[in-house]
Amino acid sequence: PQRRLSASVLQGFQCIPASDLPAADILAFAQGLQNKTAELSSAQLSCLARLLAAKNLTADFGRYPPDLLLFFDSAEVRSGTCKAFYARASRGNLDLLPRGSAQRTGLLRGALTCLGVRSSRLRPEQLGSLGMLVCDMEPETIVASDPGILENLKLCPALTGAQRDALNTVLLEGDTVYRDPSSWDLRTLQNLGPLVLALNQTTLSLVAEAAREAFSRSIAAAYGSQGRSQREKSLTLLRTFAAASASSHPRLKRSADCCLSAPITASTVSDPLLLIGYDTSEQFDLCLSNEVLKANLKPLLEQPLTVEYLWVMKKKLEQIYPSGIPEEQLKLFGPLSRQYTAEEISLWLVTSSDTLSALLDPSDGKWEAPQVRQLLSRYLALGGTLTGPLLWTVGGKNLCNLQEEQINQISPEAIRTAGQLNISSCSQTKKDQLYRKAQEAFAGQAGTTEAYYCRIWPYLGGAPAKDLKDLAKTGVAIDMDMDTFLALNPDELQKLSVTDVKNLLGENLPYLKEAENETSVMRWVKRQSQRELDCTLGIGLQGGTGDPGPAGTTTPPHPTASASITPTATIPAPTTLLTIPTPIAISSHPTTNSSTGPHKAPTPSAISPT
Repeated sequence: PQRRLSASVLQGFQCIPASDLPAADILAFAQGLQNKTAELSSAQLSCLARLLAAKNLTADFGRYPPDLLLFFDSAEVRSGTCKAFYARASRGNLDLLPRGSAQRTGLLRGALTCLGVRSSRLRPEQLGSLGMLVCDMEPETIVASDPGILENLKLCPALTGAQRDALNTVLLEGDTVYRDPSSWDLRTLQNLGPLVLALNQTTLSLVAEAAREAFSRSIAAAYGSQGRSQREKSLTLLRTFAAASASSHPRLKRSADCCLSAPITASTVSDPLLLIGYDTSEQFDLCLSNEVLKANLKPLLEQPLTVEYLWVMKKKLEQIYPSGIPEEQLKLFGPLSRQYTAEEISLWLVTSSDTLSALLDPSDGKWEAPQVRQLLSRYLALGGTLTGPLLWTVGGKNLCNLQEEQINQISPEAIRTAGQLNISSCSQTKKDQLYRKAQEAFAGQAGTTEAYYCRIWPYLGGAPAKDLKDLAKTGVAIDMDMDTFLALNPDELQKLSVTDVKNLLGENLPYLKEAENETSVMRWVKRQSQRELDCTLGIGLQGGTGDPGPAGTTTPPHPTASASITPTATIPAPTTLLTIPTPIAISSHPTTNSSTGPHKAPTPSAISPT
């Protein structure tokens, strides 16, 4: 019977050799993703794309989800089918590929070549095929293109500052379906969709005040039903629109420091339009009594409060609790907790894991590293224990911010039940600590290489060479992905033989060639025999040592071997090469959260439309 694959099974693909999975199962799973709501990571999608290519299943790309197509090799898209391919791929989540990565820029270059773009002006029919790929265009292209480019820009998860400036330039010209900003009403602002987040004060100052106020009311009314990311956008919009109102209508100085509206009461704190009636933090301060705040902290914190309003609440709570905030109240702090300094957090009474979990809830906003470090330190100092579920809530990045002696307090059992933690930001010493704990935690599975590797791989950055060699000698393919390989301790990597590396990487060996300029890889190559690199790996790595000749001379390194002869994987030779496109400018500015880009995508051999 056909094996049913789920997202949880896919998460283990880095542990399972591709040959173990029947082609029919892989095909069925990939095609079925369109009907699933589970979100797969870049690593999972890249893994699945490689499996499809290895089994020559890339032809029917029209039945795969757009996100998956982002990881196909655009250099192999045939000219006769490229428009259909890019039109579908452009509907994917481009944020799965880091801005500026080779895979992401390659997609745009391939699409521009396919569409015959020869200038910085994009025509309507070209924009229709480019979709989200327009998100990487330079500002001059945005300004020069057909105004319909605004609809493409709505698809972008984020725009650079220069792109936002270009967008406002286009809108201020008034030659779009939205017309001149002075004519905008509530419906226009709503129709702008995500573009409204990019409006600058110059553009907003031209919008009628009544339209701005109506839009702010609609945002505030929807706030209570929104998730974390949408709430952050709503707060940004409310701050931006408030600033526009303040600059276009300077408020007269008030002669009396008193509440000019009705005082906030227990019956009004849950009103979704509460803040519309208290449109400055000063009025919020004057109209909110300490008694009402103390009794209604939770519903008040569910309001779309900007930082200024949160500071008012913080000041009042200091008056209410001069000796320290009770732990039961701390559990309710939510976004307010992020307004406290590390020094202030050091005085908090955080003794319960429930309190810590509540404070770490990511839906309440981002913590700064010193804040969360102090929060965890305080919890541990008061006798708290980091269990597996707590470690998962804390996350690998925050775990790395702990001191070494605090990491020593974590039990192997907690590591065993914590799930996969990303400890890539840890120092080498901390990686070593966590690896030893993980090794102890998963010792019971050490006899089954695949199961053991699936659990231990996030911690291999702290593994000594001896343990890596043992993994390589088990005779069971683990197909270590390149992200894990490049995260190994660089000093320990140098102790691995060519055969060790070949056995560790397995199916992923060809991708070592693409990482040849990584410092740790270059160091390792220089220590190996060039003859062994050629004969054992056969992927074209150069820079190894020459072999001694008969008279003590050195045999020069062998010429580059073709990657197509690697014994562990076969990569089809290109059939159609894409040329570098036209003078159109492509933005490659990295975003703040950019990480190492995905490895070379698979070859979508014989790609054809559905």
